[in-house]
Amino acid sequence: MASRAGTPPYPSAARIADSPCFPQYTASLKCLEEYGSDKSKCQEHFDVYKECKKKEREARLERNKTRSLFS
Repeated sequence: MASRAGTPPYPSAARIADSPCFPQYTASLKCLEEYGSDKSKCQEHFDVYKECKKKEREARLERNKTRSLFS
């Protein structure tokens, strides 16, 4: 299955930058850079990102429920 240049062959192959959780992801990374990889100081950022990813996954599963392979 060929895809157009720059377009992933399926949605799960999308870049992290295309995710609605990208701001939380970058905030987590910036925190790690700021505190020299001291993860304990960035736990709040990790929790926010984790919650965002959870909601993103739930929304994707809900969308997929309404789709049919045979329609």
